[in-house]
Formats: sequence, C-alpha cells, structure tokens
Amino acid sequence: MAKTEEPTIIKKYANRRLYNTGTSTYVTLEDLASMVKGGEDFVVYDAKSGEEITHSVLTQIIFEQENKGQNLLPITFLRQLIRFYGDSIQTLVPSYLEHSMSQLTREQEKFRQQLGQAFGSANAFEAMDEQIRRNTEIFERAFRMFMPFGAAESDAAKANEAAGKTAAPVQRSDDLDALKKQLEAMQRRLDQLAPEK
Repeated sequence: MAKTEEPTIIKKYANRRLYNTGTSTYVTLEDLASMVKGGEDFVVYDAKSGEEITHSVLTQIIFEQENKGQNLLPITFLRQLIRFYGDSIQTLVPSYLEHSMSQLTREQEKFRQQLGQAFGSANAFEAMDEQIRRNTEIFERAFRMFMPFGAAESDAAKANEAAGKTAAPVQRSDDLDALKKQLEAMQRRLDQLAPEK
C-alpha cells in the first residue's frame, strides 16, 4: 500500500484481533512491527469504545520483540526507566527520550558507515563512545535547564577542582527536602484557594 499523509487506522476488537482499515484485512502485531519498520504511520483505536490505544499496542510490540530474545533495551536502562515512574522528573523523560531517538535516527546512517568502515578495529568503539558522549552531553544540558541550582553547584565544584581547591560538602539533600516541603505547602494553599467543583 502506498504511503499517505494520513495514518492508517487500525481497529482492535474484543477478541484481540487487529483490523487494518487501509487494506481491509486482519493483521498481527508482527505486521504492525513491519509497518513501523517500513515507516508507515498508523493509529490504533479500540473498536468498541473508540479510545486511541496506539501507545499500549506499540508497547506490546516492544514486549513481544523483547520476549523473542531480541533484547534491545539493556537491563540497566529498564531499571532506570522504572525508577522514573512517579519521580518528579517523570515528565521530562518522554521528551528527552524522543529527542535522543531523533538524534540517533538523524545520525544513524553516518554511524552505520563509521561502524562498517571500522568494524573489527578500535575505530568502531571510538565512534560508539563519541555517540554516547554526545547523548550524555545532551542529557546533562536538559537536566541543567530544569535544575539550575544543582548545575550551578556542579559548575562551581568543577571550577574549584580545576583551581586545586576543595569545596565544602554541599547539603543538596537537605536543600532538596526543604524545597519539596515548600512546594507541597504551596500546593496545599492552592488547593484550598481553588473553587470547589
């Protein structure tokens, strides 16, 4: 089927069958994975409720791929991802991951060429290290935008270290706890001021 501007509509029925409205055929998760790899965009709706369930279906595809032994997601990454749920930084994670994946996709071809040319040599590892270093820098910059005080302390510590000075230990944990308490108190006040619904 030719690619169009509009995403293909997939309907998921109560019997868990997926129906591609573009081709008027039933499809499997494997078929949807092939569509993703082929660059075909689709949206999945629950046939009964009409609710969009694309996120859960894509997550299910990843789960299926991981169960087949194609482990793309390292255990440390999965553990860290789980830790982010419910954390104050949770709202930043999706945009960071989206940005990182976009960056990796943009550099994918160049990265493949470098690995292809240098496969089996130290250059392949240097190219991989360089990519990891760039992603880490982006991650650190993103966190500095949302944690300006922590970044200032870190920059001051680096400057002191470069000058040969040792900085006094920073009571970051206590400061963070105090800040959290202030935010909670402000939230309680706002809740009290908000009109009853």
